[in-house]
Amino acid sequence: QVHLVESGGGVVQPGGSLTLTCAASGFAFDRYVMAWYRRQAPEKARELVGTITRHAVTTHYSDSVKGRFVISRDNAQNMLYLQMNSVKTEDTAVYYCNAIIGRDNYWGQGTQVTVSS
Repeated sequence: QVHLVESGGGVVQPGGSLTLTCAASGFAFDRYVMAWYRRQAPEKARELVGTITRHAVTTHYSDSVKGRFVISRDNAQNMLYLQMNSVKTEDTAVYYCNAIIGRDNYWGQGTQVTVSS
């Protein structure tokens, strides 16, 4: 059974940093591209933050976070990370990790990040 569990959210001041973690289990983590998404408001759709290939050779980021956020992974520990730097108030959102396995789309429960002074 696939499980994705995010952690590390909280309140951070503008310009600060925060690292989110996603613990994965129940599938061969190192065989899949992983992604981070976020939902900035309940009525808004989840938006893609970025992706990382199986062996972390390639990462892609949305324009809104490029140059500020870094996605990494530890395949030995089945862990996915999102390092958030120079955060802005508009980065306030619930952040989700995501795996697409075959035709199934898996999500964690999300972790809330609030950027506020």
